[in-house]
Amino acid sequence: MSYSPSIFITVDAVVILKEEQHNFVLLIKRKNEPYKNHWALPGGFVEKDELIKTACQRELNEETGLDLDESVLEFLDYYDQIGRDPRSRTVTFAFIAEIDKRSDVKGSDDADEALWFDLKNLPTLAFDHSEIIQHVLNRNK
Repeated sequence: MSYSPSIFITVDAVVILKEEQHNFVLLIKRKNEPYKNHWALPGGFVEKDELIKTACQRELNEETGLDLDESVLEFLDYYDQIGRDPRSRTVTFAFIAEIDKRSDVKGSDDADEALWFDLKNLPTLAFDHSEIIQHVLNRNK
């Protein structure tokens, strides 16, 4: 009997904009279920023929129009809590990028909108994305 695990790999991008008085994070409004119309980090599924970091760069660009060089994406951590995604068993690899110049962003692909949010005033987020952002904030203390 052959065993075939059904675990999916995803990526999430935490893009932090550091301006003089405030720090912002880039979020997208989800176009599809689960969590349709909820805010989330840009991200998505890794394709079977791509590297994880490349997938993060691709998803970020597809959903927000932000085209960051892969070299600015730094591995943050992986998140593998069972039940973190209601669709299936999913492990996500989160990457962080800190930038100091605001770029225009626009929701596309799986995102209805893309906006910069003040880190001190975030909406309710989909999945475990609040936990991922909290990890970033704790890391910077």
